[in-house]
Amino acid sequence: MDYMARFTVWLTENLQYVIITLTVLIFIALIVFININIKLGKLNRRYRKMMQGVDGTNLESILLQHIDTVKDATAKVAALEQETRRLDGRLKYCVQKLGVVRFNAFEDTGSDLSFAVALLDTNDDGVVFSSIYSRSESRVYAKPVTAGQSAYFLTEEEKRAIAEAREKFSKR
Repeated sequence: MDYMARFTVWLTENLQYVIITLTVLIFIALIVFININIKLGKLNRRYRKMMQGVDGTNLESILLQHIDTVKDATAKVAALEQETRRLDGRLKYCVQKLGVVRFNAFEDTGSDLSFAVALLDTNDDGVVFSSIYSRSESRVYAKPVTAGQSAYFLTEEEKRAIAEAREKFSKR
């Protein structure tokens, strides 16, 4: 007897078991199919809700708006960086260092009413002002400063004011 004939005999003898087994398998497949459909429906609702967005707009338009916003912010940051570089270049020539020395120029005056003030930029260029006070008069002098030095004679107080300005700035 060949295999096909034996299989046919076995199938006819056990037909009710085969049908029950196939019915159970079809029922399990139906349960799995229903479960997958329920999960797919939930996922589809969540997807539609997500794509709808906050104000009724879809996620794509929200993302495109955010991309435009990021591009605008990037352009503004680039402009601010350029402006910062420009201001940094100008700031080097602004007064950044200050030194003040008060002193008593004459024995007959009471307190330290004379002074020397140094105003310097980053390169130690600027001016030093001196005021000499006496009971009968007061005089003010201004001397240009280049690289911390002056072409004019500097008093000890003026030198101290310049040194103080340079020292305070180096501590920052």
